[in-house]
Amino acid sequence: MTSERKSLVIGVDVGGTFTDLFVLDEASGTARIVKVPSTRGEEARGFMNGVARVADSASAIATIVHGTTVGTNALLERKVARTGIITTRGFRDVLEMRRRDRPQTWGLRGSFVPVVPRDRRREVDERVLADGSLHTPVDLDQVRAEARSLLADGCEAVCVFFINTYANPENERLAVAAVREIWPNAHVTSASEVLPEIREFERCSTATLNAALQPVVGGYLARLEADLRAQGFDGELLVVQSNGGVMSRQTASDLPVRTALSGPAAGVIACAAIARAAGFPNAITGDMGGTSFDVSLVANGEAALAAQTAIEFGMVIRSPMIQIETIGAGGGSIASVDASGMLQVGPESAGSVPGPACYGRGNMRPTVTDANVLLGRIAADRPLGGGLLAALDADKSRQAIEEHVARPLGLDVHAAAEAILTVANARMAGAIRLVSIERGHDPRRFAYMPFGGGGALHVCAMMREVGVATGIVPRYPGVTSALGCVIADMRHDAVQTLNRPLAELDVDGLQKRIDALAAGCQQRLDSSGVRFDEVREVVALDMLYAGQTHTLPVVLAEARSAPLTRASIRAAFEASYAAAFGRVLDGIAIRVMNLRYARIGVRPKFDLAVLAPEGAGRIEPLGTQRVFHDGRWHDALRIARLELPVAARIDGPAILEQADTTVWLEPGFHAEVDAHGNLLVRPS
Repeated sequence: MTSERKSLVIGVDVGGTFTDLFVLDEASGTARIVKVPSTRGEEARGFMNGVARVADSASAIATIVHGTTVGTNALLERKVARTGIITTRGFRDVLEMRRRDRPQTWGLRGSFVPVVPRDRRREVDERVLADGSLHTPVDLDQVRAEARSLLADGCEAVCVFFINTYANPENERLAVAAVREIWPNAHVTSASEVLPEIREFERCSTATLNAALQPVVGGYLARLEADLRAQGFDGELLVVQSNGGVMSRQTASDLPVRTALSGPAAGVIACAAIARAAGFPNAITGDMGGTSFDVSLVANGEAALAAQTAIEFGMVIRSPMIQIETIGAGGGSIASVDASGMLQVGPESAGSVPGPACYGRGNMRPTVTDANVLLGRIAADRPLGGGLLAALDADKSRQAIEEHVARPLGLDVHAAAEAILTVANARMAGAIRLVSIERGHDPRRFAYMPFGGGGALHVCAMMREVGVATGIVPRYPGVTSALGCVIADMRHDAVQTLNRPLAELDVDGLQKRIDALAAGCQQRLDSSGVRFDEVREVVALDMLYAGQTHTLPVVLAEARSAPLTRASIRAAFEASYAAAFGRVLDGIAIRVMNLRYARIGVRPKFDLAVLAPEGAGRIEPLGTQRVFHDGRWHDALRIARLELPVAARIDGPAILEQADTTVWLEPGFHAEVDAHGNLLVRPS
């Protein structure tokens, strides 16, 4: 195999409706997109169908980077492996008690069903105290007996979770070794290996979900790799993590809990890179798909990370991940009038099957997409997804909106459709304010970057609602997550609880811990077989004042270039605290809770200018389209968006069409094509 033939790098994002592929040919410096239908429950089928359309043979592909929702969907649908837990006597109910919270704040009723029921949560004698001292050695005979009992009960995976293992993992290490001798597969999770961090519920939840996902995600990835190898693929299969980095297929199989939200994370990484290249280091991203609207914030060119998330109530994953706020406001979100006469949009969604009413697949309840079709913002005679979905039925959209919204509210059908969009836009704007204003960021200093299949239809509305001055519509909004797969670096995170007052911190010992975490993360980088342009690291401490509950992440920028001292750590904490809260608290002791480490292998990057249009292109409109906006009809120009040359300017009202999305440019706005093929949208 010559190096010329193995020049393709492919990003693959499997969505509910389409599987998107971004194909970069490193030899020719060209890029293209491929979309194929997804098959729910058989995600590998759409994946392989897409790969088959990329090249005559998979042997021509150098690297495949996959953003997968298999793990997230398995958790949401509770389609995980039958799992057991072996834990310290007296702690079998940690997973169910959680933080003594409940699904609804008010009311006398509430229910929560843990992933692992109580009869499969087994206790053994062992105990380590909070200071790490050994109180009761583990009874390995009990461990083996419970492991055999769980196997007899049909368990496919098991999690070993002992209390206080962040301080001393020895008992758990011995128990895990004993279980692995008995267990017939590799699906044995050690909580201290997954998350050696204080707080028993978060550690138990994260490790248990990891165990429950190992057979599901690991099996899917193993089958996928086997299918690729059978077609001659001998390159690297990488998987996107929720922290925006990528990892090897084997690491993803070992730690599948880190793949939660990997698809949306890849999209944010792509947006951050595109916005930086366009000259906007500060951006708010909005991913509008069929079911949800996912919002994230990029400040100074970097996506914001959260320490943990909840996939749904009680399913807590504590692992660094890109901070994404999700609401049920996608193209398939259903509009209805409630008993009080109020118009509601979402969170219930028609999804991709049966889909909006205009799909003609049996659903006759109106959705956001139906409103856009009826108002002329999506041309009903233009197939979606580059021809993968048939032409839409605008009459069915009209019937659905008339019956369920217009008549109950006493409105004209077009006014009712516009009301649906007004409510949906208000909900999306609220999510944007949540990640910006409510976290101390002025959205007027940020650009707004919509992506996903439906985001660009609402770009002007979001700019009006939130006060953003510039909108950036990327070249291929519908496949942005697939593009992010190609852009993302390899990243591995590690954590170790210290739980010491700063005044008593062993700084030399801290440096040794940093070195140990660095070595472990580097080993994972080395095992991937991927070439890096450079390797970077991020060292941080979770710190707080004595008596506080919540920690503040403090990045130690000088951790390697200069010796660490208690004084330098204090200065870094006070600077971070003042930036976050406006002042420091004098006379209160400072505590160091956790050491966090990230090692980043920077993958070779391609120039985003390869996405830019070439030549004179075409500015002439394809025709006009009647669009209902702000209570009246407009004649909007229909433009072939991808044929526009660099520096072309289009004034609204206009409909800019492409295979993976439609851009609705409202009256009073204009758009210009920049050097990377993005549309820069601004008020006129």
